[in-house]
Amino acid sequence: MNLSSLKSPLTAVAVAAVALTLVACGKKADDVQVVKIGHVGPTSGAIAHLGKDNENGAKMAIEELNAAGIKLGGKAVKFELLAEDDGADPKQGTAAAQKLVDAKVNGVIGHLNSGTTIPASQIYNGAGIPQISPSATNPKYTRQGYAGAFRVVADDVHLGGTLGKYAVETLKGKNIAVIDDRTAYGQGVAEEFEKAVKAAGGNLVGHEFTTDKASDFNSILTTLKGKKPDVIFFGGMDAVAGPMLKQMKQLGINAKFMGGDGICTTELAKLAADGMSDDNVYCAEAGGVEGEQKAGMDKFRADFKTKFNADVQVYAPYVYDAVKVMAQAMVSADSADPAKYLPKLKEISYKGVTGSIAFDEKGDIKNGALTLYTFKGGKREQIAVVR
Repeated sequence: MNLSSLKSPLTAVAVAAVALTLVACGKKADDVQVVKIGHVGPTSGAIAHLGKDNENGAKMAIEELNAAGIKLGGKAVKFELLAEDDGADPKQGTAAAQKLVDAKVNGVIGHLNSGTTIPASQIYNGAGIPQISPSATNPKYTRQGYAGAFRVVADDVHLGGTLGKYAVETLKGKNIAVIDDRTAYGQGVAEEFEKAVKAAGGNLVGHEFTTDKASDFNSILTTLKGKKPDVIFFGGMDAVAGPMLKQMKQLGINAKFMGGDGICTTELAKLAADGMSDDNVYCAEAGGVEGEQKAGMDKFRADFKTKFNADVQVYAPYVYDAVKVMAQAMVSADSADPAKYLPKLKEISYKGVTGSIAFDEKGDIKNGALTLYTFKGGKREQIAVVR
């Protein structure tokens, strides 16, 4: 029986059914230890496709862990995934975090957005529950001094900094404009992009603001059009970037369009439709593999496609690795008790599909990579992996 298919908390009937099944298999119910892994992402709302992508990555990892026959403290382990939807909303995110704490999860993978990850981290920290974010890039997350906060991707300092330098030195941007959605992620990556543009000697001609729910950008785009930008950077997610690209085309703005991992998705081409042209959009994913490691990532993508009949959007491999990293720390500690496996998590050295994973003293991934992409024929095309 797959315990992940049962809702938590288990009903008395469900518990009895599990016990009978385990006895029939020659095991008593008290010989099996249930380890609860929480996952939180936006599985509703404008970026639900990204949240579902993340959740599916977690499901794959949990299923593989259960098939591996792991034991902790001499007892067989059954990993159970408790998935929550935060709608990319900070208030909903903290409510989801409290729900997982109340369910006594052994660890949490998430959240997807920096704007939900940061407030939720306060709740997990207060409960002593380790948290690994697969995608939150705002530096503040790991700079709060929380012992149990980790991430498996590079942060905005690296992400925005690399893109800002690329805009000036490679794309030869003369007049560079910025738009951000005022979220923790969008504002953070835009600020780091601006710093890098200035450091590289670039010329910033404007900075406009929108929201992560907006769909009409004619006013801010018209303002920027008058400043004749040849590069426009957007700090935000693909659900907003797609319509923005359409309106840029309608207004006759021919600038290169740049963004971070929030727009670097397979869905962007669909959302932008005819607003996207070849070599017009540039983005960076906060991670990346090359050389021999690429085979592992390619296999993951193929397996994911077979299992879910969907292409990986962005973060599913990082969620998958984050779950495996947390489990490996538990195995090393021979315990799923957060207080016991947290020290092992801090010293982890793990070879995953996203590359080598080890954390620094803040909980950031060491030597984090970025992958630069452009789009051709509506498909992402890799330019380079940068460290």
